[in-house]
Amino acid sequence: MTQDVTPQGLVIGGTAAFAARTARALGCRVGVVTSVRADLDLNSALPGVICHSLPAEATTTFENVYTPSGRRQAVRAVAKRLDLAAIPAQWRRPAIVHLGPVAQEVDPALVVAFPMSLVGVTPQGWLRRWDERGEVTTCVWTRAEAVLSQATAVVLSPEDVGDEVALAEYARRAHILVVTRGAAGSTVTWAGESRHFPAPSVAEVDPTGAGDVYAAAFFVRLYETRDPWEAARFATCLAALSVTRPGLQGTPTSEEVAGCRSGDGGIKRET
Repeated sequence: MTQDVTPQGLVIGGTAAFAARTARALGCRVGVVTSVRADLDLNSALPGVICHSLPAEATTTFENVYTPSGRRQAVRAVAKRLDLAAIPAQWRRPAIVHLGPVAQEVDPALVVAFPMSLVGVTPQGWLRRWDERGEVTTCVWTRAEAVLSQATAVVLSPEDVGDEVALAEYARRAHILVVTRGAAGSTVTWAGESRHFPAPSVAEVDPTGAGDVYAAAFFVRLYETRDPWEAARFATCLAALSVTRPGLQGTPTSEEVAGCRSGDGGIKRET
């Protein structure tokens, strides 16, 4: 969980927030393990979600600026590191695990801690480094081999990696690799085959969290169907809808979930 600096002030965000709300909308019983300041109100942002938090002196805080050439990010604070000891013992046999590091704060060894679970990973936080001013750049993913070989599915973007050659190598190593490309849709590689899933044209309001909505939808639908192609179709539908509203408001409604499940997402295409 993070706090994001916006023109309207600090708002709750981060992969855990968007993914948890999405999974809840899909009918899952959801628990979030995070680290934030003790006075941060998680319940209002995550209705119906059980949160287990390690109190920290600061909540991980990002400032995002969207430009025609892409997103510029800065890290303003980082909370505590999350490892297996941070996870309640009764939470260690879930159907689905989503590891969503945002600032090098999640122990990569967790990828092998849930042998009975579908383990989905959004590794963007392992691909970030920042300088003394907090300005974020990409870095080498040092544990890529171990994570890609153990995770059920990995979802990332070219913006996370900054190198198409590396993306191609990740696709060769992963069981299922999804590369999200915003308005250009996504590409899924599985069992040596790659398929592209175009995104519908929508009126974009705020792209923040769209990749996290996609990932959570993909992991849940993959668990339900064991079909990566269907999971990608479904996730593309919900992610497209998510950008039409600001912030956490972009997470799915029950009507959107039903529409995307049926194949009719209710998306009004631009003319």
